Amino acid sequence: MIKRSILRIFCMIVVLHLYTATQAQQLPQFSQYIFNGLHVNPGYAGYKNEGYVQSTYRSQWVNLPGAPKTMSVTADLSANEGKMGFGVSYVSDKIGLTESNLGMLTYAYRINTGDQGRLSLGVSAGISQNIFDPSGIVTVDPDDAYLPEQRISRISPKVNTGLFYHNDYFYAGLAAYNLIGSRSAKLQQQDFATSFNDTHYFLTMGGLVPINDDVKVKPSVLVKHVKGSPTNYDLNAMVLFMDKVWLGGSYRSNFRLLNDQLQSDLSKRNAVAFIMEYFVTSGVRVGYAYDHNLNTLSSYKHQSHELSIGFYLKSRKEIVYNPRWF
Repeated sequence: MIKRSILRIFCMIVVLHLYTATQAQQLPQFSQYIFNGLHVNPGYAGYKNEGYVQSTYRSQWVNLPGAPKTMSVTADLSANEGKMGFGVSYVSDKIGLTESNLGMLTYAYRINTGDQGRLSLGVSAGISQNIFDPSGIVTVDPDDAYLPEQRISRISPKVNTGLFYHNDYFYAGLAAYNLIGSRSAKLQQQDFATSFNDTHYFLTMGGLVPINDDVKVKPSVLVKHVKGSPTNYDLNAMVLFMDKVWLGGSYRSNFRLLNDQLQSDLSKRNAVAFIMEYFVTSGVRVGYAYDHNLNTLSSYKHQSHELSIGFYLKSRKEIVYNPRWF
């Protein structure tokens, strides 16, 4: 029993260390964000020019106690002949003894920048709930005065903004998340410290390269930066077959962009992901991603799995002349 408790505590420490130091991220991550840009840029809302609803579930480092488990539901649509986009999203993220629940509303306005190009500015705002539940703590001293006795919950506002440009064969975006949290001295009081994330910056870029009528290649990159952590990047390559099946992968790593007094021994390797999406019908797509760790957990059998399902509110056949592959 004692050995099991010690092992559990050790695993929790490993999870928290990897999730904060190695990945140094406070926002949930998804490998399939390349099919749902609303996770990384509010300017993406309404991009598909039709209603779209998607749900994603991610289990990271399976069977490792306290490992992250994330679920999201997003929906967006366009209006006024595509000039405006609206979105709504909910994300639940559980890590060890902590849990966060985030609800956001998004608005985007886009302008034409030529025959094919469009530039959109998006803003999202919402509420985040951060929870700490001490009931799962295993300790040798139950009377430790520094351990909380009751469940702690804090509510905080969230504001994000982003620019998103696209044409039929190229896209690029720049977004900033958590614009309020680290900038308000009043909200940085100790009681609110766990409720606010630092500002995250996302740079995305990609394109679509037709090989022939049946094969298209979609390379893309995502760069993420937050103060006090390495700058993370994802290199992605997806291949579309017969406008029906996506197959590809992603390589995730990091580098030092700014001098943020980081640990000198942080690993530069993170993970590779194998990704698949399939159009079951013209209006339903399902996806799966398998992440294999290349860092500290590479010697353990704790990999990550991600499932998604998306529904178009109108058949894709109605936009066959200008399909939205980004």
